[in-house]
Amino acid sequence: MEPFSTIKAVAIPLMQINVDTDCIIPSREMGKVSKTGLGEGLFAGWRYKGTSGREINSEFILNDAKYKQAQILLSGSNFGCGSSREHAVWAMVEYGFKVIIAPSFGSIFYNNCIGNGLLPIILAEKDVISLADWIVEDPQKNRLTINLEKQTVSGPEVMAYYFELAEQHKNMLQKGYDVIDLTLLRQDEIAAFENQDMKNRLWAKLI
Repeated sequence: MEPFSTIKAVAIPLMQINVDTDCIIPSREMGKVSKTGLGEGLFAGWRYKGTSGREINSEFILNDAKYKQAQILLSGSNFGCGSSREHAVWAMVEYGFKVIIAPSFGSIFYNNCIGNGLLPIILAEKDVISLADWIVEDPQKNRLTINLEKQTVSGPEVMAYYFELAEQHKNMLQKGYDVIDLTLLRQDEIAAFENQDMKNRLWAKLI
């Protein structure tokens, strides 16, 4: 994964509550176990007309040219609730999103975001709404800046909002680590444990 530091990008306000993982990536779009090839299916039930084709639904906000190349998504509370499918995060990352801002997240979805380099930011509902109202005035001009080191969300005409983030999660995102990378950092400790364990359990060599 790419290390995360600071980005300034177009933001798109999808201001709905309880956007579950089936809305983010419908099960019919999950024909692969790979992390690739899922971006096209992101919000497929809303982006396209019908369930079998790719006819664009011009009324859905992701299809609005004003939000072209958006990398930040704003939404309502409990974003990413529902099933634990990691495909939901994979689809968002492949589409191009780097940050999601919401008042709250489904807990499994939140952790999946951290493990895949997608920054989930929790702000008060009134602050998310305030940002959304400012963005819609001119989406391409009113871009948000996310500073992970300072843990702030800001824009040229809006105050800086501070967000909380666990130190381990911040470290993972800044260095581009997933949970496997964190484990590999402790290879020497793992090897030392295995060597000592074999001395303590000599009978295990016979198995």
